[in-house]
Amino acid sequence: MFGLFAKRKKTYMETEIFEQSKILQGILDTYITKDYKINIETPTGIHRIIIVASGSSYNCARYAAELFASIAKIEASTIYSSEFLLKETIGHEEGILYIFITQSGETTDTNSALEKAKEFGVNTLCITNKENSTIWNASDYQVACLAGEERSIAATKSFTSQLLCSTLLALKFAQDKGIDIYNYVSDIKNIPGCIELAYKKQPQIKQLARFISKINNVIVTADGQSYSLAKEASLKIKETSYVNASSAILGEYMHGHLAVLNNRKTMLIYILNDNISYTAIKNLDNIKTNYNPPICVIGNRTSQVRSTFNINIECDKPLVKTFGIAVIIQLLALETALRLHRNVDKPHGLNKVVK
Repeated sequence: MFGLFAKRKKTYMETEIFEQSKILQGILDTYITKDYKINIETPTGIHRIIIVASGSSYNCARYAAELFASIAKIEASTIYSSEFLLKETIGHEEGILYIFITQSGETTDTNSALEKAKEFGVNTLCITNKENSTIWNASDYQVACLAGEERSIAATKSFTSQLLCSTLLALKFAQDKGIDIYNYVSDIKNIPGCIELAYKKQPQIKQLARFISKINNVIVTADGQSYSLAKEASLKIKETSYVNASSAILGEYMHGHLAVLNNRKTMLIYILNDNISYTAIKNLDNIKTNYNPPICVIGNRTSQVRSTFNINIECDKPLVKTFGIAVIIQLLALETALRLHRNVDKPHGLNKVVK
């Protein structure tokens, strides 16, 4: 009888998820000065940024590209490291910066992509969790994620650390252009508190995980900036639970892809870090009417969607809420995997070198 009430043994993944509010506070303390300036060394005169990465780091890169455009007013795009290596030539005009994101600093295809970029004489910058790694030493500029050793294969604390470092980097470029970043900096100081709110959602997350553990297919959708989180959510669910999960921009999903919802035991998750648009409401209503899948909205409370589940964080700043949502999807992947008795720290067939 005693065993029924015994606490479960914490995995590395769970431990690392719950380290994030403290780690991100440390990053803020390290890179933000007392007068709300960003203390990161960057090249000047940059008018175009290309971000190269793989896996969770690529999902971070997509998010970062949005920030460089919206905050720093710099054109930015992303490309997978493996795809970058297939290109015969790359942009190498003056004022271009290549950013390489890798948790370990030893990701083979990302390091090879950096070597290729350097052949064209461009500026390079890395965001990595491992100082003095191969990519750190090969890059012209470096940003350390300061997440500490990550022992679980699934990226959790390294992912949010990359997100925050990318945000700070966008603010630094904006600062160098004379853009007032005070309000942005004031907002992101609330990120650790938002993550603490996400931790408190664990009972609701467990209920959703119990449901997903009985589902064959999970479709994670979003619009705009939230799409990076949708991609990360589907990756986390797949690699920890082995559940068939995919991601899509909701508007694009309406063009043929939604036929998959004819399959039984399929649910749809919509991730939302800002107010929901009229188009999204209409699309979700069409999906519910024509296919009637269980729908979960993560991020915002909304009565405009006929959802089965709704996990909301009380925060009105999308830049801040993004981090709370990232933690929610990590916890969802964790709880789903544990319901299915998976080894979340060492999923079968996966390896990782993150220090």
